[in-house]
Amino acid sequence: MRCARSLCWVPHPASSPVLSALKYDGWPAVADEIGERLARLAWPPDVVRERVALLPVPLAASKLRARGYNQAERLARAVAARWNLPVWADVLRRQRATPSQTALTRGERLANVHRAFSCADSAAAQVVGKHLILVDDVLTTGATLNACAEALFEAGARTLSYLTFGRARTAADRL
Repeated sequence: MRCARSLCWVPHPASSPVLSALKYDGWPAVADEIGERLARLAWPPDVVRERVALLPVPLAASKLRARGYNQAERLARAVAARWNLPVWADVLRRQRATPSQTALTRGERLANVHRAFSCADSAAAQVVGKHLILVDDVLTTGATLNACAEALFEAGARTLSYLTFGRARTAADRL
């Protein structure tokens, strides 16, 4: 699937119970197993050649305190160790806490994360002209990843690829 100025690479294994354990049940150790599988994905040669770093989607401070870790960062670190790339966890910032997206419609999700992310001033020069991999645990509508991408493109990133382990079910999955 191609997105404006970015390549979206979205695997969709039967991942719901594993992601739930990672995200809600306090099992951060499963991130390493997930990362091992994600690292084996075949990417186009130009992406492999150009990718510079992995950037996890940041959590709101309150969610980070409650959970004790950022699941997207755990996944990014597991993949990065296998790809021999750095994780830039301090580049993207969540400007404000947003309500959970789980019960929101597509339109509500877009509004919920609109301008919720920014590129840290201290890291802006770091992203200019780079091909970066945005990492999140699950893709539903793409609203969160696209909001992060908007902030990174505004800071000068050249290309973004998305990496997620899960994909939320859609009506098409019932066919």
